[in-house]
Amino acid sequence: MSGSPALKRPPAPLPSSPAGVSGSLVDRERRRGRGTVSNGSGRYEPLARVAFDDGWQGLEDLPPFQTSVTADSTRKIITRNDSPDIPFDRSINPYRGCEHGCVYCFARPTHAYLGLSPGLDFESKLFMKPNAPELLERELSAPGYAPKVIAIGTNTDPYQPIERRYKIMRRILEVLESAGHPVGIVTKSALVLRDLDILARMAKRDLVKVALSVTTLDQKLARIMEPRAATPPRRLETLRQLVKAGVPSSVMAAPIIPAINDAEIERILEAAAAMGVRHAGYVLLRLPLEIRDLFSEWLKENFPDRHDHVFKLVRDTRGGKDYDSTWGKRQTGTGPVAWMIGRRFEVACEKLGFNVERRKVTTEHFRPPKPMAAQLDLF
Repeated sequence: MSGSPALKRPPAPLPSSPAGVSGSLVDRERRRGRGTVSNGSGRYEPLARVAFDDGWQGLEDLPPFQTSVTADSTRKIITRNDSPDIPFDRSINPYRGCEHGCVYCFARPTHAYLGLSPGLDFESKLFMKPNAPELLERELSAPGYAPKVIAIGTNTDPYQPIERRYKIMRRILEVLESAGHPVGIVTKSALVLRDLDILARMAKRDLVKVALSVTTLDQKLARIMEPRAATPPRRLETLRQLVKAGVPSSVMAAPIIPAINDAEIERILEAAAAMGVRHAGYVLLRLPLEIRDLFSEWLKENFPDRHDHVFKLVRDTRGGKDYDSTWGKRQTGTGPVAWMIGRRFEVACEKLGFNVERRKVTTEHFRPPKPMAAQLDLF
């Protein structure tokens, strides 16, 4: 096996119609248990390399993708945003990349900033922030810090498989609980129940909300769309246990993918209601940057007969484009197809009595952590 000569990447933007990234597709056995089917170069790389079999060594002899974890030496842990269509202005991401392998994950393009592929690299080359709890403690104790809800899990899942080993999320929760700081968590992992002791205590003080993403009830579809995430039944059981423990919980039917899982909207909400959940949200499929091609490749492999139809419906919800990043439109789309999805969701919520009352979190318990220097002054 050898690589072709390096090809200069054209400066033009991504084409307007979906197409696979030629030469970057990876053999099925090498990517077993992964979500995407390719590992093309990131958009910032000056060169694109294409692998081909020259007869000396077969591409099938290459080793399978193994998960690697690298320490991220970040200096700040709270990320700020001023997006008008997002209900929080700060968030924390304990990890970069996500082993769950969800093909539709809108965080995938961020791996391009690291010189890595938003494809298989995103789900196999991970970065963890071991000093996140210490950084958080320092930032919460900074003069003038004003507490507001910190969102965790809005980019990559804080309870992805490697959290079992590193326990960064649990240590972050310990800091937040000690400081009386409110937090909102989004995950699709049953591992969140490991921290039920902390979450239950925080819930009694109105300091936490948890949302579980349930994309489908079809275990076969979930396996190919989110290969290393918890199964749908485990997510529903997780919701049941959270509700039982008094933790304010909601279900996120996200993303809704036309002609793939949109028929399940009502069933997902009904299943969550049976677990005691009374709050729900949804997000329409988003295909920014490299995700469009990765999703196109995934469709061609798993639903070749639906590929063109799915993209037609997606464009119908995005003003004729593959994606529209306009604030206020990117989460729910526009047009008749998007309206129908939104209305079905609303009617199902009304029928089930969802989203009638909202339990708010509070900042009244916040006390800035004492910096280490101040603690040493006691001696």
